[in-house]
Amino acid sequence: MAILFSSTVDSATRWRSEIERLMPEREFRIWPEIGDPAAIDYAIVWRPPRGLLASLPKLQLILSLGAGVDHLLSDPQLPRGVPVVRLVDPCLSAAMSEFVALGVLRLHRHDLDYLAQQRLGTWLERPQKNAAERPVGILGFGTIGEDAGGKLRALGFPVAGWSRSAKSVPGFATYSGPDGLAALLAGSEIIVCLLPLTGATVGILNARMFAQLPRGAGLVNAGRGGHLVDADLIAALDAGQLSGAVLDVFNTEPLPPEHPFWRHPRILVTPHIAGITNPASAAPIMAEAIRRFEAGLPVAHTVDPARGY
Repeated sequence: MAILFSSTVDSATRWRSEIERLMPEREFRIWPEIGDPAAIDYAIVWRPPRGLLASLPKLQLILSLGAGVDHLLSDPQLPRGVPVVRLVDPCLSAAMSEFVALGVLRLHRHDLDYLAQQRLGTWLERPQKNAAERPVGILGFGTIGEDAGGKLRALGFPVAGWSRSAKSVPGFATYSGPDGLAALLAGSEIIVCLLPLTGATVGILNARMFAQLPRGAGLVNAGRGGHLVDADLIAALDAGQLSGAVLDVFNTEPLPPEHPFWRHPRILVTPHIAGITNPASAAPIMAEAIRRFEAGLPVAHTVDPARGY
């Protein structure tokens, strides 16, 4: 039984070391050197080439190297009936929520203004709210959203979460559905997007949503680039409806050099680094999923293709 590894991130050597340590009885293959496709039972992947998974006739389980699986579900040749498992790694969740907290703090503490002042040599103190006066709304209140909410709450921010389905999370105001989304937006001075990318969430960060936020609100997007309508964000920033945006994900990655986000004075850009999968913590989770699958036991975080996560 062989395990195939394919990723756009150059981490194959570390993954080989970890998987061979945990599962020495398995052959570990790295795309494009896949050998006999019929010998591959498991695929650990991040943005694999279209059609690669369909070329493996005895594939039994697909394991995503990230929490999101849109990179797999968007493949029209994805093998039907082969379970897909998304990665839920406490270390990855912690890293994502660190990024969210950092992004919220940068908007809250006027980082964009002070960076501009530094470039101009301007010494000017700006009015500063307390964290308790700056409510934060989190779109996508799952594992990562709750972890991020806990960090922000510890810093003193009032935090509310929105999910597609109603849920109760102790210590947080929670909303769901269209009416709940409108209520969350109306009361959020900073909005954080951690949603999965599905047919229902593509383009959700748009002019209509921005208009529902208090004037001068900020945006942190660590979900997917497909959530954001780029032109609507620039228009909202230029009009003052939004005061700033921290963006880690983009419709096209890498972000093209000519894209206006690079040069917009109210946008901070990072290269999709909010949560970087670490083989040291993630490989044991993958190995456990494979062992449970082989034993006929339930595998955690198996994806429902109809829901998209």
